[in-house]
Amino acid sequence: MATIVEQLDAGWRAVFEQELAKPYMQSLRDFLKTRKRSGAEIYPPDALWFNAFLTTPLADVKVVIVGQDPYHGPGQAHGLSFSVPVGQALPPSLKNIYKELYAAPAEYPDGDLSHWARQGVLLLNASLTVEQGQAASHAGKGWEQFTAACLQAVNRQCEHVVFLAWGRFAHKVCESIDAKRHRVIKTSHPSPLGATKAGRDFVAFLGSDCFGEANRQLSQWGKPTVAWRR
Repeated sequence: MATIVEQLDAGWRAVFEQELAKPYMQSLRDFLKTRKRSGAEIYPPDALWFNAFLTTPLADVKVVIVGQDPYHGPGQAHGLSFSVPVGQALPPSLKNIYKELYAAPAEYPDGDLSHWARQGVLLLNASLTVEQGQAASHAGKGWEQFTAACLQAVNRQCEHVVFLAWGRFAHKVCESIDAKRHRVIKTSHPSPLGATKAGRDFVAFLGSDCFGEANRQLSQWGKPTVAWRR
């Protein structure tokens, strides 16, 4: 982790240095080492655990998309929420994300969302690791405390950020965001089970125009919009 810290921009580096010194992070390190020694296959590769922070400097963040944990299939996770590397088949949630963005499947690009991250979209999972075939297998081990601290850094240090909160988990994660300084847009989750379902205080993901709404909000603030489509 120390090597990663040296690669970060000054904003994230300060957050990392503060959090890495805390006891819960040592417990998390010990847990990950133990699981590796036991032969567990952990995704993504450790060099990509902090890919979201390496790709999107803190000062550049203008949109945040929070996921729960990485994809747990071989070769899928690469440290950006909802994204998969070039050459990987599109997971169901990402298919629905593209369904909201594009008119037809023939227009869908590959599943790598790095071009969003490079424009200031922080693609952050609450838990940064997972074990093969076991969703949420590293939940409750410390990652959530770490990523919550990172989100609070965005909340406190950045001005005018749009939080795209997809699904109840993301809604809860975004509860502490200062709505006077930022904007939280709540929809259902883009997964096949949730994409068409609305709730009392959120709309269905499909048909929400959440990407257009995010750009309209950024424009109102005088900030550059995101080129969501390729």
